[in-house]
Amino acid sequence: MSWFILILAGLLEVVGVNGIQQYTKGHTIRGALFVVFGFTASLSLLGIAMESIPLGIAYAVWTGMGTVVVLF
Repeated sequence: MSWFILILAGLLEVVGVNGIQQYTKGHTIRGALFVVFGFTASLSLLGIAMESIPLGIAYAVWTGMGTVVVLF
């Protein structure tokens, strides 16, 4: 279950990054909501996942997912 939560946290990080992109394109309200929701939920779920997954592994997976998904 922790791995599922970690993957969901990585996907929500992408939502936050997309919110930043929307904000810079002029969609200020929608972008701000995406940023706040995406990063808040992502960090919360990352903390939950790290209760059973070691910090280094969890952080590497979380940032790696965000980087790979945003690049494509």
